[in-house]
Amino acid sequence: MTDAPQITDSHCHLDFASFDDDRDAVIEAARAAGVHRMVTICTHLHQVAQVQTIADGHDGVYYAAGVHPMNVAEDGVPSLDALLALADHPKMVGIGETGLDYHYTIDSAAAQKDSLRLHIQAAQQTKLPLIIHARDADDDMADILGAEFKNAPYTCVMHCFSSGPALAKAALDLGFYLSMSGIATFPKSQAVRDIFAAAPVDRILLETDSPYLAPPPHRGKRNEPAYTAFTAQVGADVFGMDLADFAAQTETNFETLFWKAA
Repeated sequence: MTDAPQITDSHCHLDFASFDDDRDAVIEAARAAGVHRMVTICTHLHQVAQVQTIADGHDGVYYAAGVHPMNVAEDGVPSLDALLALADHPKMVGIGETGLDYHYTIDSAAAQKDSLRLHIQAAQQTKLPLIIHARDADDDMADILGAEFKNAPYTCVMHCFSSGPALAKAALDLGFYLSMSGIATFPKSQAVRDIFAAAPVDRILLETDSPYLAPPPHRGKRNEPAYTAFTAQVGADVFGMDLADFAAQTETNFETLFWKAA
């Protein structure tokens, strides 16, 4: 697939155990599919060294780090100093993922909010983009993102966006980005595709969230960065664009937001 357009998987989890047996081959397969850059996301701060090693060992692989909202109860709320200390590494390009998850972990909602606000402060101070996970928490998410933006502006991507149109509008009104994952390719995801279609194309990113959410024809199997190409084709269809033009636009979008990886 050497003639495939160049695209970026802006959110994957290459440190997860499901890649332990073939991580290097997975990265090479992504390159063969035109996925020339990947951002691997660290979801526990105690795993930063492992994720950093993966990024340092591969050209075109970058990383972001934070405490995933579903991990806050176990890991605790990180300190601002701990988050700021991560930002100096040249391949550390984003803060998070952070956010709110009321579907699985609503019992830790208060701590998740505290953690989210600290991650936002880190994004404000480092000027690195914030990476947001939101599930069943649209109202609180919109309120916190907006209130903190009034305190000091910051940049942000709503990773793996599958929330409702109100949160999409709130995020876009703040100048944030929406990231399109394999969810947007599922047959029953027309409502999600409609939200993307109504968004400005210059605010769209591509991702896999691998090893989760593999798009057809790989649905139900392990996802991997190479499969960003399938989501890119669906995205091009959603926006009525030629694949090459859509891919080029998402590359510009990625480099605007993730400026350290440009």
